[in-house]
Amino acid sequence: MNKIQFRRYTSLASALQLMLRQNGLAPEFNRRRIYSAWDEASGAGAYTIRRYFKDGKLYVTVNSSVLRSQLHFQKAALLESMNRLLGEDELFSGTPGKKYIKELIIK
Repeated sequence: MNKIQFRRYTSLASALQLMLRQNGLAPEFNRRRIYSAWDEASGAGAYTIRRYFKDGKLYVTVNSSVLRSQLHFQKAALLESMNRLLGEDELFSGTPGKKYIKELIIK
């Protein structure tokens, strides 16, 4: 295991991000951050039954057909909002300026 190389000043977010990458925990942590971005952007966290993220696609199952229809019309705005939230998140280990979630599939 590599030791964390500290410069004169290191932010806690940078140290945590480095620790997550070195220990192989970054993908699972990123997945949790994506799910919380869905909850925050959509406001439908209480109605969400399942979430699954793979290869840039976020699959979401909600328990209300009315809500599903409303969210379907807001897909583009939701994608933009979630990617913005992830881009602003200091602990999310992704490439800045990149679209993290490329497609949203609501079931």
